[in-house]
Amino acid sequence: MRHRVKGRRLGRTASHRKALGKNMCSSLFKYGRIETTLEKAKEYKPMAEKLITSAKVKDLHKFRNALSTLGDKAAVARLFDIGARMQDRPGGYTRIVKLGKRRLGDQGSRVFLELVDYAPAEADAQAER
Repeated sequence: MRHRVKGRRLGRTASHRKALGKNMCSSLFKYGRIETTLEKAKEYKPMAEKLITSAKVKDLHKFRNALSTLGDKAAVARLFDIGARMQDRPGGYTRIVKLGKRRLGDQGSRVFLELVDYAPAEADAQAER
């Protein structure tokens, strides 16, 4: 039984899961959308939501906390831009969009984890079709 056991292991060690979360969230903030599996998206969506909520107030303490969490200064700068854009939104900054085809190698589920105000470029829209 797994009563009160929080989180997914994702077949990785604790340090690998932490590094995966840092990389996925920083890529999400840099590019606005990432393609991943459903399990990873469900695991790291709350982490991204909490970072965006803290970035709504711009001060040095929150900047340093975000920098220690993400480890990438460019991603933190983009995070605070996103926080300014989402100022009037009470929550729900990201969404999970399921893709139809499964991954070729291992039949893993494919999803987009994206910001709600993400607008794909014309070339990106052509690639999806």
